[in-house]
Amino acid sequence: MDSSQENVDEYGSIRIRGSDVQTVTKYLDQKHLKFYVDNPRIYSLVRSDGCVPDQDEILKQLLEHEHVRTLKEDIVANGGLIDPLIVRDGDSVVLEGNSRLAAYRFLASKDPLKWSMVKCTILPADIDEKLIFALLGQYHVKGKKDWAPYEKAGFLYRRHRDHKVDLSVIAEEVGITINEGKHLVAVYEFMIKHNDSDRERWSYYDEFLKSAKIRKVREDQSGFDDFVVDQIKKGEIPKAMDLRDKLPTICAGPTKVLKRFIGGTNSFEDAYEAAVDAGGENYALKRLRKTREWLALTETEDDLLDANKQIRDKMLFELKELEKRSKKLKEKLEAIRTRIN
Repeated sequence: MDSSQENVDEYGSIRIRGSDVQTVTKYLDQKHLKFYVDNPRIYSLVRSDGCVPDQDEILKQLLEHEHVRTLKEDIVANGGLIDPLIVRDGDSVVLEGNSRLAAYRFLASKDPLKWSMVKCTILPADIDEKLIFALLGQYHVKGKKDWAPYEKAGFLYRRHRDHKVDLSVIAEEVGITINEGKHLVAVYEFMIKHNDSDRERWSYYDEFLKSAKIRKVREDQSGFDDFVVDQIKKGEIPKAMDLRDKLPTICAGPTKVLKRFIGGTNSFEDAYEAAVDAGGENYALKRLRKTREWLALTETEDDLLDANKQIRDKMLFELKELEKRSKKLKEKLEAIRTRIN
């Protein structure tokens, strides 16, 4: 601890879910503090396989993450913590601030004299677990928002499942809509159901469960969920944005294209190209539709009619040329349709 810091106990309180929880803030030796194994970030990093990690394993995992490396630099620059760790009395578990503890512990390993003592706000030993989760929600979902979506979803899921708190209550508590809460929990449950605890693949499943076009196929095609999960795990769908932008096109395309994709005859990219060629996302169609929509706007008419004579004459010429060209293209398309029919 810096010699300028005075180890004077500060008494206060934290308001959680309408209750004032009494606290005391003081400096503690970081060696005696413990990581909170149920912290959503730690849970997603090292406990997702169902095994409870030991303290050394948690420290090792946390130190590998970029945000902890950044915290180390911030702590050094500030000469200590700006916000104290929140610790439960009795077992010295750090309920809030585990990443900061990891950064502080690393600094203490290099300079024990300077970084041995860390500022902590201590909560009662018998604080209800539900209040702990409510506090974490206030900090990370409603407040600092530094949890990744996977971590937020895991937090909401466990609070709903383990503590039997209604999702509407949790949503209001952490400042999100009930629909956002339902979606986060649904995606997390989907990943559990399909045995995928890779937090890096969260965005794939997030997009997969958002799309209405995909949802229809999921309802109609038995086994489609398992198939897409397998594609994601094998890396057949390279990026989450590919799933977001291309899978709906495949799902909205001809049935035969979808069946060939599910059957393994066509790869993801081949199925997408086939769906596009069939009109699922045809470039020319999109341009024609956008042009028609632009011409139909009242603002477009105003812009054309309000122009000066020289510009109006040029626009009239363009419209006449467009009319002639569109008439020819229309005749050719109708001829093709007649032959097919």
